[in-house]
Parts: sequence; C-alpha cells; structure tokens
Amino acid sequence: MIEAENVHYSYPSKVEALKGISITIKDGEFVAIMGQNGAGKSTFVKHFNGLLKPSVGTVKIDGVETTKSSVAALARNVGFVFQNPDHQLFSETVEEEISFALKNFGFEPKVIEDRVTWALNLLSLTQYRKTSPFLLSGGERKRVALASVLAWDPNTLILDEPTIGQDHEQKEKLRQFIMQLQTQKKTVVAVTHDVEFVAECNPRVVLMKEGKVVADGVGREILTDPAMLEMSSIVLPQVAQVFIKLSALGLPKDIIDLYEAKALLLKTKERLGR
Repeated sequence: MIEAENVHYSYPSKVEALKGISITIKDGEFVAIMGQNGAGKSTFVKHFNGLLKPSVGTVKIDGVETTKSSVAALARNVGFVFQNPDHQLFSETVEEEISFALKNFGFEPKVIEDRVTWALNLLSLTQYRKTSPFLLSGGERKRVALASVLAWDPNTLILDEPTIGQDHEQKEKLRQFIMQLQTQKKTVVAVTHDVEFVAECNPRVVLMKEGKVVADGVGREILTDPAMLEMSSIVLPQVAQVFIKLSALGLPKDIIDLYEAKALLLKTKERLGR
C-alpha cells in the first residue's frame, strides 16, 4: 500500500525534517508512529496523501508516486485526520461537514444519508447533527473530523494524534473500530504519543527520532524495551512496568495489553489456588 524509499524533506526554512526514511506498510496493517516532538512524524505521514512531496526519494501509494498524482486523486483512497481538527473543518453544520466529501466523490443521495447517519452513530455525534462544529468541544470537533473521513470509507486511514481530547470510552470505541478495520484489510497509520492506547492495540510500532526511523517492529517487543523507548523519550506502558517486575516471579515480561494482563493474572490465580 505505502512504500517510502530514502525520503528526505526540508521545509522552505531549510530545516531538514526527514533524513532518508525507507519503510513499507502493507495492506491491512495497523502501524503506530511514535517519537518525541519534532521527530518528523507528522511531516512523514503528510507524504502519504501528497500534502507534502519528498525533497529527495519517493513515496508510492498502490504503486503510484505521489509526485505524479494530485492530493485530490490520492484522497479518495487515503483519508487523513489532522491533529488539529480546526485545520480540517469548515462547514456550517456537522451533517454538512460529514457529507461534503461524499458529495464531491459522487455518492448517491441515499448512500450519503446512510453514511452520514452511520458515522454520527459510530462517534456519538447524532445529537450534534444540525450543530455548527465550531460550537463543539475540542474532543467533539476531533470526532467530527474523523467522522468526515470515515464516511467515505477510504482504504487507508491516517490519524494524527487521534486520542487527544478523548475520554476512556471514546478511546475504547476507537480501538475497537480500528480492530474492525483490520478485519476488513484496511490500512491504519496513527501518529501518537498515547503509549497506553498503543499498548492496548499492540500494532506494529515505528519509532522516529530527529527525522529518522530508529526502531520498527512488533508493539509488544518495542514497548517492553526500556532502553529503546528512552531513546525516543517514550515512557513504558503501565502494564509493561508491572510485568517487567513480575517477571522475577516467572511471569512473562512482554505483556502490554491490559486485557491480556487481566486474563493472565486470573489464570495464574486459579493455578496457584489449586
């Protein structure tokens, strides 16, 4: 789906934000891109729908170089939800915001109505259907921006800090929805600092630092490696901290998922009870 080869990018200010990144993201993968502020994460993912074009190197989406395609053409298959929803919202009502892209892409009116209703229900926004998105809270506006992208069902979804402003219930809904997208072979790329959210999802994790990829692998391996995380200024997930200590008692130390941890502890309790 996404192929980046030796990607460099410098802003007009001459700041070199990306320094030779090469990575392939396959269809149906869920990838979390993590790292400290200024690592180049957002700059990198903006190359996936052509918002930015490499200064050096190539980015291909489904085999097509982004430099040879317009943002509009790429957007049909690559949905992008910005970190700041105010960079994305402009319509007078939530309903109009969600239906805007559907109309541009030529969906039939009945399909538009169904997709808008589905997105509103999914993200708990039904009561705001006729409300201006600019009257909503930051977290609610974030959900409107997400709904406006999910409504047209892109093959690839790029999420820049999707959990900011969301409570635990909304984060859990997002986690479950991402898992559902994976069963549909959709590709999801999330830029995030939320290590607890990533731990519960256990995706492929890409760590960035100073414009380079410094680690790339299975979530449970990277998120239980204190030295590797410290290099990117990321704190160990709470569950991982607990199980690293419990490993002295014979329990596995590569546990990062709260649900897996609970099941393992209950099983251990039953075994010891016998």
